[in-house]
Amino acid sequence: MDNSFSDPTPQFGRAEYATPGSNRCHFCQQPMSGTYYRVNAAMACPGCAEKMRTEIQLDKHAAYVRALTYGIGAAVVGLIGYALIAILLQGWVISYMSIGVGWIVGTAMMKGSDGIGGRRYQIAAALLTYAAVSMAAIPIWIHFADEGQQQRQTQQQKLEEEQRQLEQESGQRPVEPAPRAAKPQMSLEKVVTWLGRVALLGLASPFIELSGNPFWGAMGLLILFFGIRIAWRIAAGRPLGIYGPFADSPPASP
Repeated sequence: MDNSFSDPTPQFGRAEYATPGSNRCHFCQQPMSGTYYRVNAAMACPGCAEKMRTEIQLDKHAAYVRALTYGIGAAVVGLIGYALIAILLQGWVISYMSIGVGWIVGTAMMKGSDGIGGRRYQIAAALLTYAAVSMAAIPIWIHFADEGQQQRQTQQQKLEEEQRQLEQESGQRPVEPAPRAAKPQMSLEKVVTWLGRVALLGLASPFIELSGNPFWGAMGLLILFFGIRIAWRIAAGRPLGIYGPFADSPPASP
């Protein structure tokens, strides 16, 4: 849509009149006679105003679906980026990354809707921002848990190797390590249950951090709030109003 829509100037309580030399439709450029409308600050003929009103109504659902699609994609990108940076920095998460995720989600949704926003867009953007930031804790936890497990296994192998060497030097018969038990197979039901628990744990992660380090946990929640607020403001979109009809020329002086 035209950039002139970004500044709505509805006038109530008095008639509006076209200025001389400007009585052409801003959209179709045809001369106007009789009445005209205003689409925000732009002058429009009755035909263009009605066509635009109809297209807006028809495009509402499609625009929202596109906005959600773009927003979900941006949330996934934000989640991956947040987790990767935290892992590369060895757990030192840059706090303002939450703000960046909010900006990415809000901007992507407005790109998908072609600038159409509103309350439901804002709610979706806020939820997606929170989900992306909170769920990023899951791959971070898994990474460092695996890293710690690998270190423990390496230490255990070193201890077993040293024990075998000592037994060989002392002439004792080395004790063969007991075979490791096979990992139990997980059924589909258990996998689904596990994924559900992991998702709930991830969504609660901003509050779980409070128990570990209250100060940094509170700072993380505060910055997450700012990220959600940015997504909320961006998803408001640009206002679009159609006003009229108005007279196309002032009345003749007596």
